[in-house]
Amino acid sequence: MGKFVIAPHMRLQEWVAEEKDYFAAEGLDYEFNDVKKGVAAIKTAFDLPPEKRSGAYQTFEGSGRACDVSSACHWTVNMAASNGHGKLWGEAYSVTPGGIYVPADSKVRRPEDLAGVPITVGFQSGSHYSTIQALEPFIERDQIKLHFGGMLFQRLELFLDGEVPAANLFGGPSYFAEQLGFRKVLDASFMIAAMIAGDVDVEDVRKCYRALKRAQAEIDLRPEAYKHYFKKEFPERFRDQMDTRVFGAGERIVFESYTREMFEQTHRWVEEWKIFDEDKLGHGDYESSVAAGAP
Repeated sequence: MGKFVIAPHMRLQEWVAEEKDYFAAEGLDYEFNDVKKGVAAIKTAFDLPPEKRSGAYQTFEGSGRACDVSSACHWTVNMAASNGHGKLWGEAYSVTPGGIYVPADSKVRRPEDLAGVPITVGFQSGSHYSTIQALEPFIERDQIKLHFGGMLFQRLELFLDGEVPAANLFGGPSYFAEQLGFRKVLDASFMIAAMIAGDVDVEDVRKCYRALKRAQAEIDLRPEAYKHYFKKEFPERFRDQMDTRVFGAGERIVFESYTREMFEQTHRWVEEWKIFDEDKLGHGDYESSVAAGAP
């Protein structure tokens, strides 16, 4: 078996664990892959036909990701694992801050004002589901209007360039938008889960997460010492504008089980909203879809 491949996931924990040699201290024979690859999703302010849409789910469905532990919103990881595209890691999850943002001069002031307003999200990605979930208490289903604008930085560009009226942003991009004066109308924080490939040694995953747990404690104690790592995650065009000193700490890992109840409730919610075609729903149960989970 080759080296265990670790890649940052738009959060600080992997960067801190690497800086502090926590992965090595756990005895991992690993490779740290911080090379950012382009994404296939299309950046456009126009409505895309269904066959052109691509997002987090499609990265699991296609050739997979270039690391042994990968992260995405728990809805997508749940559905991908149910379809046999890997296994959801059941011994931890995380929560990322996020929200629905508008320009400072927008007439949208309250969540109810978003009825009928196109909100730019990533297709079958965290922003897709979290926008619906956040707006459910405020407006009717048929008034939630989604615009699929590509992956995270593609829709950030659309939003900052004034090509779309509202966008769901999370983590570093949400802090950057706030730094530039954009307004958050509604919080849309959400859960993230990890996906592991079928041939990965579970004990190596545990070593990785023990290192991440130590990194989480470092971030909790001194977030200002590590927020500069956000710049490594952003496209070059934004880096000179970023003042990471005003950013928050971003995604926080929760070292608790992703339980059967969480798995089943999440799957039912996705089915209810008909976010996937019937043939893509996946019918894997908790035992076959989750690695090292808890009942």
